[in-house]
Amino acid sequence: MANLHIKRDDKVVVISGKDKGKTGKVLLVEPKSGKLIVEKLNMVTKHEKPKGQGKPGGIIHSEAPMYASKVMLVCAKCGKATRLGFKVLEDGGKVRVCKKCGETFDK
Repeated sequence: MANLHIKRDDKVVVISGKDKGKTGKVLLVEPKSGKLIVEKLNMVTKHEKPKGQGKPGGIIHSEAPMYASKVMLVCAKCGKATRLGFKVLEDGGKVRVCKKCGETFDK
């Protein structure tokens, strides 16, 4: 099981691949495979057959998982893509910290 630096609802920027430079919100994180799904990025096209009356067929566009190493976290304070640092608090807790401005990501 991989320990990922990205969590759900984080804002990220893609640093490699077909969507390089685009930003989006993380919808789903899969720590076992080391992948995540970002809103409206890494879109794929699927051709689906109709499955009964309620589910028509056709061409469906959806987000595909991408490796977490292809994205960087965007700091809310400084607005830049940043690597993460970790800081241990007095109570023993650990928080994620922006290496550029020192702002914490976890509340």
